[in-house]
Amino acid sequence: MLWKGRRQSANVEDRRGRSPKVMVGGGIGTIIVILAIYFLGGDPSQLLNNVQIENTQTTAPYQGTAEENELSQFVSVVLADTEDVWTELFRKEGAEYSYPKLVLYSGSVQSACGFSGAATGPFYCPGDYNLYIDLSFYDELQQRFKAPGDFAMAYVIAHEVGHHVQTLLGINEKVMSLRSRLSEEEFNKYLVRLELQADYFSGVWAHYAQRMNVLEEGDLDEALNAASAVGDDRIQKSARGYVVPESFTHGTSVQRKRWFDKGFRSGDLKGGDTFNTDNL
Repeated sequence: MLWKGRRQSANVEDRRGRSPKVMVGGGIGTIIVILAIYFLGGDPSQLLNNVQIENTQTTAPYQGTAEENELSQFVSVVLADTEDVWTELFRKEGAEYSYPKLVLYSGSVQSACGFSGAATGPFYCPGDYNLYIDLSFYDELQQRFKAPGDFAMAYVIAHEVGHHVQTLLGINEKVMSLRSRLSEEEFNKYLVRLELQADYFSGVWAHYAQRMNVLEEGDLDEALNAASAVGDDRIQKSARGYVVPESFTHGTSVQRKRWFDKGFRSGDLKGGDTFNTDNL
């Protein structure tokens, strides 16, 4: 992708080298309870609603490697491109696009959605309109998922921005409202459709990136490979040796690749209705 020397987004917050600090009125006992819940694999978010959390610098100013700092510039350019594309697409629909913020972190981070570690991978939190990414994921993308290339990483950013688009359109809220009314297996089916739509939206962004003449030879293949690499079936097969389709929450490799490609070919915001089709 041709990105050097191009506009970087002003909506990037660098929290690398910071650790979430818990300010608790209830004292050290509450801190111990929170940590116990967290490290035992539970969800401390309900308890955390009653405490104040802030990110503080606990070490010297973060010094990234030259490669990591270049990558931070790259994702900032990608975010800027998504801002331009979605602003225009929303304008055509008579709506206003609100920019998300991209938070860079290292190790762990606190969002409105709770505590997360680097193992979580990149994610979007609808509670604060923020995208979160530990840049070490780029190495994981290449080594674990066998999806090298800068446009593979661009696909990841564009996918998370796709979730922001869903939030602005009210789609995410509608899906999440079903959680308490459906079984886990049935709700997972809606999560798959939500993720595939985000893949479609990332393809829509790539469509306009191509129009801007910033794609290089092989970029599209990198994105398609990345979409395929993070399919539920491929990940489960690699981790367990078998797949459990009823536990899928993101879609198969074929599905993720297909919906990204559909978005790339159409560039149409309205063409990604994954919720009213039998052909995922």
